[in-house]
Amino acid sequence: MRRQLPLYSLLLGICNLLVGGFASADETGDAERPNIVWIFVEDMNDWYGCYGHDVVETPNVDALAERGVRFTRAYMPAGVCSATRSAISLGAMQTSYGVHNHRSSRNRVPGEVNHLPEGVKSVYEHLRNGGYYVISQGMNKDDFNYQWNPAKFYDERNYSKNLAAPSWRNRKEGQPFFAQIQLRGGKNSGKWSGKTDPADMKVAPYYPDVPVYREEYAHHYDCVKQTDNEVGQILDALKVDDLLENTIIFFWTDHGMRLPRHKQWLYEGGVRVPLVVAGPGLPHVKVRDDLVSGIDISATTLALAGVEIPDSMEGMDMFADGFHRDHVICARDRCDYTIDRVRAVKTERYSYLRNFLTDRPFMQPQYRDGRPAIEVARKMHKNGELDGVQAFIWNKTRVPEELYDLENDPHEIHNLADDPKYAKVLQEHRDILNAWIEETDDKGQYPESAASLRGVLKQWSKQAVNPEYEKVRE
Repeated sequence: MRRQLPLYSLLLGICNLLVGGFASADETGDAERPNIVWIFVEDMNDWYGCYGHDVVETPNVDALAERGVRFTRAYMPAGVCSATRSAISLGAMQTSYGVHNHRSSRNRVPGEVNHLPEGVKSVYEHLRNGGYYVISQGMNKDDFNYQWNPAKFYDERNYSKNLAAPSWRNRKEGQPFFAQIQLRGGKNSGKWSGKTDPADMKVAPYYPDVPVYREEYAHHYDCVKQTDNEVGQILDALKVDDLLENTIIFFWTDHGMRLPRHKQWLYEGGVRVPLVVAGPGLPHVKVRDDLVSGIDISATTLALAGVEIPDSMEGMDMFADGFHRDHVICARDRCDYTIDRVRAVKTERYSYLRNFLTDRPFMQPQYRDGRPAIEVARKMHKNGELDGVQAFIWNKTRVPEELYDLENDPHEIHNLADDPKYAKVLQEHRDILNAWIEETDDKGQYPESAASLRGVLKQWSKQAVNPEYEKVRE
């Protein structure tokens, strides 16, 4: 049985049944069914005013938070875009459906495909079937690790950079719309009317405090400001069309910034993201400190739209009475050509990571190689210029388990896994992860198919150095 729908959607569903099933978009109209906008942002941390950061002004996201709900413990299911997008599109962990490996199912070689089980549909298809006009707009990023049909997902795909010309204007009169508006976020140029001064930056203790890292931080703040300006354009377009008051807006990012320990990783900087939801029927100026997962966004969206949440979704309606998570699971698997397997359990106070492939270094060959932030730190490590915390990611092998007390160690730099005082806590988190792996049949525990590995080799032959590739290398 699915979770309880919020009162708004429950009453709407009753009305629909009274008129003979689910009413069409023309019958219900905008006044009765909310429009829904996802502002889906790439590669960005929560460095916004509403999250306590004052380096750059972010009035637009802050205004959303002021009239909506701001989540402080929202976690994405992965630290990389395609795995996260695949999970959110299905409302289920990417590991449950075998779509966990980054940029898989790309048809680079015969057989390199992932098919969803019969009957499993995306959130976009469920919304279309429920009468919504479904749009993908902004950045061109349909990055799913399974075979899909754009004609079934969207009524319209508009990848123009002009956010002032929204595609919702093309729907039928009275039809509610769902718009996924994708922004470049941390991949932006960082150009706006001002510029953040690197000299003012304070970098995390796990990075060396050298100019290149201060520059990375300053650039990220500039991207935050640029993204906030883009959010303002979206809000202005809704206001111009007199739609803002009947539109529920979700704002979140797919994972953290582009530096190591953030993007692609399962530390807080990689998977803990900003999430703000505002619109009719939702609380105003409310802060939620409870745990939520990115897969809950999809289930919540369907509930708000009055569309039944299918059994294939593992996500839950965040606004339903009784919503609660004791923990959130996050997963890292192959990223581009770098084969890895890490699982994380996030609980109210602790962050637990299990590294399954301890024979290989944290900093395996990967796409960031050659960039200044990587090469400067690599050279400093070689010269013995990093302290123990900064050198941790440059070790040749990895510890099997990591346990961090987020209350006292928000940077996750003091590993408690070997501390006898935390033996009980460690075992509790082990048990949570072991049970989850078994209950969901975590597909990451099985080898990637030969066809999938060949597809990686076709694109990244020389960079693909993990031993798993040798059995399929021609």
